[in-house]
Amino acid sequence: MTTAHTANVFLVGAGPGDPGMLTLRAKEIIETCDIMIYDYLANADFLKWCKPDCEILYVGKKGGAHTLPQDKINDLIVDKARSGKIVCRLKGGDPYVFGRGGEEGEELVEAGIDFEVVPGITAGVAAAAYAGIPVTHRDFTTSVCFITGHEDPTKEESGNNWSVYGRSNSTLVFYMGVGNLPMIAENLMQNGRAADTPVALVRWGTRCNQTSMVSTLANVAADAEARAWKSPSIIVVGGVCSLHDKLNWFEKRPMLGKGVVVTRAREQASGLVGALTGLGACVHEFPTIAVEPLDDYNEVETAILQLARCQWVVFTSVNGVKFFWNQLAAVGLDSRIFGGMQIAAIGPATADALRERGIIPDFVPDKYVAEHVVAGLLERGIQGNDVLIPRAKVAREVLPEELKKAGCNVTVLPVYETKLVQSSGEEIEEAMKNEAIQYVTFTSSSTVENFFELITPDTLRCCPDVKLASIGPVTTRTIEKFGFKPAVEATDYTIPGLVEALLADGK
Repeated sequence: MTTAHTANVFLVGAGPGDPGMLTLRAKEIIETCDIMIYDYLANADFLKWCKPDCEILYVGKKGGAHTLPQDKINDLIVDKARSGKIVCRLKGGDPYVFGRGGEEGEELVEAGIDFEVVPGITAGVAAAAYAGIPVTHRDFTTSVCFITGHEDPTKEESGNNWSVYGRSNSTLVFYMGVGNLPMIAENLMQNGRAADTPVALVRWGTRCNQTSMVSTLANVAADAEARAWKSPSIIVVGGVCSLHDKLNWFEKRPMLGKGVVVTRAREQASGLVGALTGLGACVHEFPTIAVEPLDDYNEVETAILQLARCQWVVFTSVNGVKFFWNQLAAVGLDSRIFGGMQIAAIGPATADALRERGIIPDFVPDKYVAEHVVAGLLERGIQGNDVLIPRAKVAREVLPEELKKAGCNVTVLPVYETKLVQSSGEEIEEAMKNEAIQYVTFTSSSTVENFFELITPDTLRCCPDVKLASIGPVTTRTIEKFGFKPAVEATDYTIPGLVEALLADGK
C-alpha cells in the first residue's frame, strides 16, 4: 500500500456506505489527514479513524438543502490546502461519478495545488448488487448507463438524451432521481421503453438500513408514492431488476435494520460489533467503559517476582492476561515463569488469550461465572493452595471470598482498571426516542453501571420498545438493581452466546 503523500489534497471516494467497501488507500488518507471535509453521503462512522486533532468540517447536501454551495466548498478546499496541511475531501461513492470531484479538481489545478484522486465504489454498482441486481447480465444486457436524475437547473439544455435511453437495451441507473421519478418513467415510456420494464429503487444501498422495491415503469411512481419512498436512492431500469427477488442476498440477513447498542469497551468490542454487523444490524457503538493501565505497577512487579510461591493462577478476563503479560515483559520474563503451576481461565476467550501466549489452561469451567468456577476448582483440589488472581482494580469479590472460605491463601492483584469513558448519552437517547434502537447489550456489570451513569432509568422507561440484552446472570442481577429485567439473556455466557440469544429473540 502506498504510504507517501505526493499531494496535500485528496479527493477520496468513501464508497456506498458499507465500511467493507472502503478502499485501503481511502482508509489510509482518513487516518493521516489533518483536515477532513465530508459529505452527507459519506458514512460518518469513518470519521472515528481520524486523528484526535483532525479538523472535521461537514459540507453535506441533503434533499436540496446545502450546508455550503459548491462554489463555497471549492473555495474552502483551496483555502485549507494553502495551509500546507493534508486535506481529505471525502465524498460518497466515487468522486468522479456525480460527485463533482472533477469541478473541485479543476479549482485545485487553477490554484496551483497538487491533488490525488482516490476512486471509490459507486452506488450504481454496489447498491444494485446488494439488492440482488447485477447491472449487466448476458441474458438481459451487455451495457449499463449511469445517469443523473437531478440535473443542474441552470443548464440551458438537458444532457439527457431520452430518445437514446428509451430505445436502448442498456441497464439505466439514475442517481438522485426519486423526486423526478414520474418524469423519468414518463420520458422513458414516451421514447420507446415498454411500460412493463422492471424498475428497482434501492435506498441507503449497502448500509444496515437498506431497503429496496421492484415495480414497472408504468407503476413505479405510484408505488413509490404509496410507500413514501425517499432519497437517497438509486433507480435501476431494465430486465436485470427481475433478478431482485432471486439474488437479493443482503436483505435476507436476520437482523437487518435492527438498531443494537454495544456498551463494551471499544478495544474489546470488535468481536461483538463484527458479529452483529455481519447479521445486518445497525450497530451503535457506545463504549461506557475504557480499559486502562494502572498508574503504578510496583505491586504487580513484586507479585511477579514472588510468583513461584503460588500453586494456582486464575485469570478472569482477556484484559487480565494482556496486562499481566505486559508486566512480565517489562521485567524481562515470559511464560516460563509459570512452570509447575496450574492455570485457570474463566471463559473461552480468556483461555484463547493464554494459548496465544503459550499457556494451555489446566481448567476452563463449563459456565463462566465465579460460583461455578469455584466449584470446579474445589473439585481439582485447590483447597489450601496459594492462589493469585490478576484482574481489574474493581471487580466482584465472589471468587476470592469463596476460595478463602475453602482455605486458600488468595492474592487479588489489580493489573488494569476500567473507567467511565463517555461524557454524554445524548446521541443514544435521541436514537432511542426516534425508535432507531431495538436492543442495548451488556457484557459485564461495569457496562451496566456506567450506562446508567449516562442514560437515566427514567429515560429508558420512556422507550418501552427498547430491549435490554445480558450476557449472563451476574450482569442480569446488576441490570435488575436499576429496576429492569432483561428481555434477552445468553445461556452461554460468551459473546457468541449473546449474539445467539439476540437472534433467537428476533425470530
